[in-house]
Amino acid sequence: MRSLPRRTFLKASAVTLTLPFLDAMRPAFAKDSQTPPRRMLSICTNLGVLDRHFYPQQPGPDYELTPYLEPLRDLRDQFTVISGASHPEVTGGHSAEASFLTAAPHPGTASFRNSISLDQFAAEQIGHLTRVPALPLVVAQNGNQSLSFTSSGVMLPAERSPAEVFKTLFVAGNAAAVEKQVQDLRVGRSILDVVADRATTLQKRLGSDDRQRLDQYFTAVREVERRLVIAEEWEHRPKPKVDVPPPTDGEYLLDKLKSMFQLIRLALATDSTRLITLMIRLDGFSAHIPGVSSEAHNLSHHVGREDKLQQLMNLELAEFRELAALLQGLQETRDGSGTLLDHTMVLFGSNLGNGNNHDTKNMPILLAGGGFRHGQHLAFDRTHNYPLPNLFLSMLQRLGLEVDRFASSTSTIAGLEV
Repeated sequence: MRSLPRRTFLKASAVTLTLPFLDAMRPAFAKDSQTPPRRMLSICTNLGVLDRHFYPQQPGPDYELTPYLEPLRDLRDQFTVISGASHPEVTGGHSAEASFLTAAPHPGTASFRNSISLDQFAAEQIGHLTRVPALPLVVAQNGNQSLSFTSSGVMLPAERSPAEVFKTLFVAGNAAAVEKQVQDLRVGRSILDVVADRATTLQKRLGSDDRQRLDQYFTAVREVERRLVIAEEWEHRPKPKVDVPPPTDGEYLLDKLKSMFQLIRLALATDSTRLITLMIRLDGFSAHIPGVSSEAHNLSHHVGREDKLQQLMNLELAEFRELAALLQGLQETRDGSGTLLDHTMVLFGSNLGNGNNHDTKNMPILLAGGGFRHGQHLAFDRTHNYPLPNLFLSMLQRLGLEVDRFASSTSTIAGLEV
């Protein structure tokens, strides 16, 4: 069978559907590289996490899983927990969100000037290799707060609408054609229906492993479509009138997070982009989680109250379950001779080490995938923190960039080398 180009699309009408990496692409792909490309996903949850439920008590590989790590049990060998790390001189409580991927010092002060973020630093060198150089996303009740900043310190607005992300990745054409495809989704017609004939022809040319991989990919696309349609139906459905004060919460957090994580997996699997950031802003959301009745920001200021601590644990545990589902999905997605997780660094953490008092030291950090040596707890000094930019430098080098410094790094991080 004649090999497929690395960038093979199914095109029809307004739809351009990028395919995941298949074995049939390997000969053509090998001309450019012997291995699939490296990718990087950076996630920040903005209110910290309860450290007693996240950090293991024991350093090294023989630690006991904590409640927040328990959902990732099956992936234990694919991630590393890092404690005792932070950005030097990054203070300012919630303002430190802006420095999560830049490590620029003293956010929130009058003289603060931000610097380039980790993803944009990488995008300047490898962004041209994909349709979307870098993809800043946010799960938020409102606003477009981003983790991504240019070299001049200007924030790049993040996209918070899963539907818009879907259009960016999979729907092409003029405004009328795009709207036609969106209307088709509303009445149950999938973009896969539009390219069905071409998909059938392609599948006949593929081996059994590739056919199975393509089926999994198409199933994931349909699931994202289903979620987008449901979300939009609720947007337009008339709301009942009730004689009670309006609540302070809004849309459901986990529904948004599930949709974004599914889109992230598709974006990476199709090599539409290799650099993604996701800000999870918990403020104002209705969690819609059993055992959680208060808003997240209020819960983060628990002042030691057990009722708030229990609710906060339920909320954060739900976040980690969604993270586990994302990582498992990446692990189950073939990518060349390995998996998508093998070739994707996933950074998960927070700008706050303690949401209750806005402390920016001891930032909770988990790094998964990317081919590093995992299955361990790297425990640094919780009083005199290790510089987190050292991890960022290691990540940039793993992407293949020739760089020996990023932000306030002093070296690459020790302990992750294979």
